[in-house]
Amino acid sequence: MSNMTSPSKMVEAKIEITNRLMAVKRRSCKSYTQIAAETGLTNVYVAQLLRRQAQLKPDTGPRLRAALPELTDDLLQEMTKPPLRSYDPNLIQEPTVYRLNEAVMHFGESIKEIINEEFGDGIMSAIDFYCSVDKVKGVDGKERVVVTFDGKYLPYTEQKLEHMVSRRRQNEVDQS
Repeated sequence: MSNMTSPSKMVEAKIEITNRLMAVKRRSCKSYTQIAAETGLTNVYVAQLLRRQAQLKPDTGPRLRAALPELTDDLLQEMTKPPLRSYDPNLIQEPTVYRLNEAVMHFGESIKEIINEEFGDGIMSAIDFYCSVDKVKGVDGKERVVVTFDGKYLPYTEQKLEHMVSRRRQNEVDQS
């Protein structure tokens, strides 16, 4: 019998922890932006931490607990574990998420071309990545949503055999 936890048990555990974390946030009466200002994190990253989509780094724990004093030791410990980065497939039906997806799909080809034009053949990292949501007043005085994606540029590499470490090691073994 395997010690591995089934995917459904992992999802259930994540939901339980996330519900507890969100209850702590609700009771604090603080917004993500307020917690971000107190911790030095982005508002989206705070949300990612509380939704168990990001891993809490040990040196950030004390700042998060200072902002959210109800965070228990067991919750903080759970947050330092690598998260199950997942989402409910039905989330796409939520109007805000649907519109974000629609905007990325609509502008995606043009964004890709500009990235390639400015940087070369590559992509924007979603690992070395920052994201924030801000509220600003437009020129017409109406409120506007600003979503900032700030990702490291990752160039595609030419796949030379001599740079492929696993093949070089195999050749060394074969030649011995």
